[in-house]
Amino acid sequence: MSSIPSPHFPSPSQFKFADDWPRHSLLATALLDATNTLGRWRRRPELLGWLSDGHLRAQDAPVLVPGCGSGRDLPLLAARGIAVTGIDYTPAAVALTRERLARAGLVAPLVQVEHADVLNWLPPAPVGAVIERTCLCALHPDHWLRYAQQLHAWLLPGGRLFAQFEQAPRAEAAEGWVAGPPYHCDINAMRALFSADRWAWPKPPYPRGAEGDHLTMVLTKLNE
Repeated sequence: MSSIPSPHFPSPSQFKFADDWPRHSLLATALLDATNTLGRWRRRPELLGWLSDGHLRAQDAPVLVPGCGSGRDLPLLAARGIAVTGIDYTPAAVALTRERLARAGLVAPLVQVEHADVLNWLPPAPVGAVIERTCLCALHPDHWLRYAQQLHAWLLPGGRLFAQFEQAPRAEAAEGWVAGPPYHCDINAMRALFSADRWAWPKPPYPRGAEGDHLTMVLTKLNE
């Protein structure tokens, strides 16, 4: 079977989100499936671990899930009585999530979905927890600083960022290319982005996740 040729896509710097890419194209969809990107983003054993070991609790609610996609994380939280709001930039993803939640009988105010740009959206009030699993690595790095500022603004002092930083190093980075999504969330870049004067970091080493494709940790917003 012959390999699928690489299509000519616009530069990633023209897009903020992975979902801005022309995924309606059958070729683009085939390529994404071939690399298993979507399947990898759907795994959530760490979220289940945070819930089962008590790290993520009802007292943390409301919890925000930026880049919630098709909303697979939201029912896991709502089923435990944890109020949660998903945010996504893509109309199709928001519609699918709302449909899935309605079928499950999960409704506001326990669970909500916002169609919004995470770089501009603000919650009605600061929250206790944010789950960052799939949004940062889908954003072009040109937008990382703004997104990190948003995450900090969303949280109460002492609020926690439940993070999974995607590990997707690419050979072309050695020549200066910025390739993705998913974009590689190098730990040195993460330490600069979520600086120690604003966030409390746990001591390394950090778990690599079930498939070894991300670093898992919980950061705490420092009092200002």
